[in-house]
Amino acid sequence: MNDHNTKKQNSDRRPIRIALPNKGRLSERALKLFEQAGLKAQFRADRALVASLGDDFQAIFVRAADIPEYLADGAAEIGVTGADLVVESGRDEIVEVLDLGFGRCRLSVAVKDESAVQSATELPAGTRVATSFPRIARTYFESLGTEIGIASVSGAAEIAPHLGVADVIVDLVSTGSTLRVNGLREIDTIMVSTARLVASQAALDGETTRQAIEDLSAALESVLRAEKKRYLMTNVPRARLDEVRKVIPGLSGPTIVEVLDDGEWVAAHAVVDADRVYHTIARLKELGAEGILVTRIERLMP
Repeated sequence: MNDHNTKKQNSDRRPIRIALPNKGRLSERALKLFEQAGLKAQFRADRALVASLGDDFQAIFVRAADIPEYLADGAAEIGVTGADLVVESGRDEIVEVLDLGFGRCRLSVAVKDESAVQSATELPAGTRVATSFPRIARTYFESLGTEIGIASVSGAAEIAPHLGVADVIVDLVSTGSTLRVNGLREIDTIMVSTARLVASQAALDGETTRQAIEDLSAALESVLRAEKKRYLMTNVPRARLDEVRKVIPGLSGPTIVEVLDDGEWVAAHAVVDADRVYHTIARLKELGAEGILVTRIERLMP
């Protein structure tokens, strides 16, 4: 096949569609992550619902709750949405590819402050539950052997117990402050949810799309991995090198570089945990390290 035909086939190939949340913190964090991975969204207009993500991907912006359905129906091959929404959709053909870690919250059972109930197992049969997650709520209470009634709500459920619409609620909780403000308290956690990169089974069954999804997952994971690490460089006394290795083991041991002096010093480079940088620097200083430099890492592949 000549170059002309190859270029024509590549130009005719439709970009792989990625369904992203159209608003909120989940949308903002997802766009930032993709940009850090080298896939900056290019919009034709400020309010456009479609954006280019390089040559191979196209983003479509929809409600986070609708993303599992878009993937199941073939309108998109990949998506970013909450694990809670994937479970609630009940679509078995949606496959989790990568836990993105952000957007952490929990789906909890909550009752009014004055209730004597301390656990969901204490709730009697016939308990009415207000929730926008009827599938998850029903499955959870079935696992407890408790028959419930569902009061489906599309927005905040916190007011329902105070209006007599329901006895308890099943809702997403982040800090718990909204529950407290509305006179409610958690009694059980059904699941913990974070943003996930998901794909349709049909997309994973295709060789080309599967490879693209794997490459995308690896790129995003390299950014997430880098966020938790820092690159540290320092000059250390050669005589203390064995001790230095214990302080900055790195991914597979620190990189040691000769320093052009009388041989008493070497340069040590290593990847270290971001949340341990303070303690690492303090320990290195105790060992006589000088010229310590710590920088952020954009991407980190294992």
